Amino acid sequence: MNLSDFKNSIQMDTPPSGLSVYLQSLWLDKKGDWDRAHGLIDSLGGEDAASLHAYLHRKEGDLSNAGYWYRRAGKNPASNSLEEEWEQLARYFLTQ
Repeated sequence: MNLSDFKNSIQMDTPPSGLSVYLQSLWLDKKGDWDRAHGLIDSLGGEDAASLHAYLHRKEGDLSNAGYWYRRAGKNPASNSLEEEWEQLARYFLTQ
């Protein structure tokens, strides 16, 4: 699946089968279900989960919490748009 296919899948009622938990979270976020998107990655460890966690809290508007998660991911806080960050994350997780 490429980014275009993934973005087009947002029009469906359910996520495509076989998506990683990270892509499922991004899919739910794009569908407007922040709570479920967050719930999928909330208890996961590692830098990948922390990167996604940071994005979600940035989107939520909780910048101090987002900053914590960016630090956990070993990254500087994002300065691009939320849409650009979402696409960067999607591209990355589509290659994993």
